[in-house]
Amino acid sequence: MPATDLSLLIEAAEKAGDIALQFTGPEAKRWDKPEGAGPVTEADLAVNAMLEDMLPAARPGYGWLSEETEDSAARQDRRCTFIIDPIDGTRSFAEGSATWAHSLAVADKGEVTAAVVYLPRRDLMYTAAKGRGAKLNGRPVHVSDRAGLEGAAVLAAKPNIQGVHWRSGRAPGFKRSHRPSLAYRMACVAEARFDAMMTLRASWEWDIAAGDLIIREAGGICTDRAGVPLRFNNPHPQLNGVVAGGPAMHGALMAALSPHSPGLPNR
Repeated sequence: MPATDLSLLIEAAEKAGDIALQFTGPEAKRWDKPEGAGPVTEADLAVNAMLEDMLPAARPGYGWLSEETEDSAARQDRRCTFIIDPIDGTRSFAEGSATWAHSLAVADKGEVTAAVVYLPRRDLMYTAAKGRGAKLNGRPVHVSDRAGLEGAAVLAAKPNIQGVHWRSGRAPGFKRSHRPSLAYRMACVAEARFDAMMTLRASWEWDIAAGDLIIREAGGICTDRAGVPLRFNNPHPQLNGVVAGGPAMHGALMAALSPHSPGLPNR
């Protein structure tokens, strides 16, 4: 049930925060993953170990997908699967910044039904359960109702505004900002701190699963870069980018984006 799964995810996120905060980011041991897959720290691994002990034990019938666990095809045989990023924004964590998050979700037949994005250093807990709305620290949140792109506040990395990605040959006149954690970017849209977010890179499921539900339960629309609703627990757990915002903003971005633009590299 989404409601009881959400309670479990909240408890797990709080414990994850307690563990991560025991480490000082710049002093935590750090490694680079093979093939340029990014950094990992001892904090990522410690959080992942706790979650991998706690969550499957509480839901033994669920599958498991985590950035820091070797993937297994066994999750494909499960109706429900945990989708976990122990620390989203590892580079930010390793630099000593406060902008990193624990991202925890449950997908039921490919649809996320319970989700948490927790930033312990910022004391921000974003939560959602299917059909129950989205909340920030227990307070209901809703996406922006802004309609036009001109002057809108949009979270996007700089490569996304290259002219090749837009029908007109140039990006619309929105105000671009960036945050290092993709899960946090999505949560910021859910609470209307920003009007929309987008990434044209192929996106790992563990980075976006929790944010997908939080945005949708906040009244927004969240799709891939082609406008296709996101589905999770895929054999290869990567999706075709993310475009999200209020219904009007999402529609405006999709109308402005070129359907023929090249994808951005994963790194």
